[in-house]
Amino acid sequence: MHDVGLKPREKAIIAAVLKKGADPDVVEEHLEELTLLLDTAGADVCDRITQERERPDLSTALGKGKVQELKELVELQNPAMVVFDDELSPAQVRNLEEELKIKVLDRSGVILDIFAAHARTVEARTQVELAQLEYLLPRLTRMWTHLSKQFGGVGTKGPGETQIETDRRMYRGRMQRLREKLVDIDKQRIVQRKGREGLPRFALVGYTNAGKSSLLKVLTSADVYIQDQLFATLDTTVRSFSLPSGQRALISDTVGFIRKLPTQLVASFRSTLSETLEADVILHVVDISNPHFRDHIAVVEETLDKLGASSTPTIVVFNKIDAVQDPHVLHDAEAESPGCVFVSAHRGLNLLKLLETMQTAYEESSIVRTMHIPYESMQVLAKLYTDVEILHRNDLDTGIELSVRIPGDKLDSFTARYAQYIASSISLLDQTQE
Repeated sequence: MHDVGLKPREKAIIAAVLKKGADPDVVEEHLEELTLLLDTAGADVCDRITQERERPDLSTALGKGKVQELKELVELQNPAMVVFDDELSPAQVRNLEEELKIKVLDRSGVILDIFAAHARTVEARTQVELAQLEYLLPRLTRMWTHLSKQFGGVGTKGPGETQIETDRRMYRGRMQRLREKLVDIDKQRIVQRKGREGLPRFALVGYTNAGKSSLLKVLTSADVYIQDQLFATLDTTVRSFSLPSGQRALISDTVGFIRKLPTQLVASFRSTLSETLEADVILHVVDISNPHFRDHIAVVEETLDKLGASSTPTIVVFNKIDAVQDPHVLHDAEAESPGCVFVSAHRGLNLLKLLETMQTAYEESSIVRTMHIPYESMQVLAKLYTDVEILHRNDLDTGIELSVRIPGDKLDSFTARYAQYIASSISLLDQTQE
């Protein structure tokens, strides 16, 4: 693990190739975010350079004249690195480094570096190393053998010098072992989940730094790691809490999303993000005090779609309302996201309304079934208490009658397992109408 706080901070120049006619506000926000990423990684931005082009130059991203301008800027500022906002090809990195004589990174490299610094558990470290190796594999050139020796710092934390100096075959072998390790970890995770069957499950998702961990803390009174940094949370944290009905439920906090998130990371963290895929209800936490929150919502929705979780019932939770000065912002957000909830995790505002909304969403996503268990089948009763939520129990002469709530996505497997005991099938909607 790396503690960026104890290392001397590096200077960086940031660069971006913009499409002609790009919105200046959007460009500014992207570069501000890159600045924050570098700050999290342990570097300070001392200057920036941008160029409008129809498309990036294939060999150096920037045009020749702009590269010369960048070279002069490097000589003037004497930074440790130049960081581009978009992903660079291995050839572009090599050509730029030869021209500028300093380390050249892209946004993906910085994000991977932050993940390397923040990985705490075996699973997170394994996932990060796999993502780094996949990112580095096409970039294996003679430059890498001296990057860690000559440049050091941001962008060169990784699997270690011994791996970087090996050939592609060694990389692939290591990657295969890491994938196998993740499969084993995932099997252990499945065993852990079996003890949670039958409990309502919620998952917190959101753009990085939206306040997911703070919300988890106030909902569950859990002692979780909270820091005002991008990607402070990498490992999935699962905690229990009580819904207003008294029903015990589980909520998980996962890694934050960000625009241009390296595809290698999404793939590597799929097992961690599976907590999101298996949730009954997703809480999409949004920092409404950020002027670009709509862009953040779009990035999260796109990532959820890639993960196959876009059809899961979702509550949009607008956090940090205490930092919003203009009431029109809240009014417009409510109109755009019907059913949303406004909270401040920091000040504990509106949490009961959120919990009530969570309970309603879970109930609407589940199905109620009536069951009859003969007294000679008491072992089935014990299993039901761990598998589903028992709403009502009535001890009769012929056996026990139960009313149970089943998560919608578990209905088919539940019906197959307990078909002989299901007395009638009444959906929650039908029951409410009655």
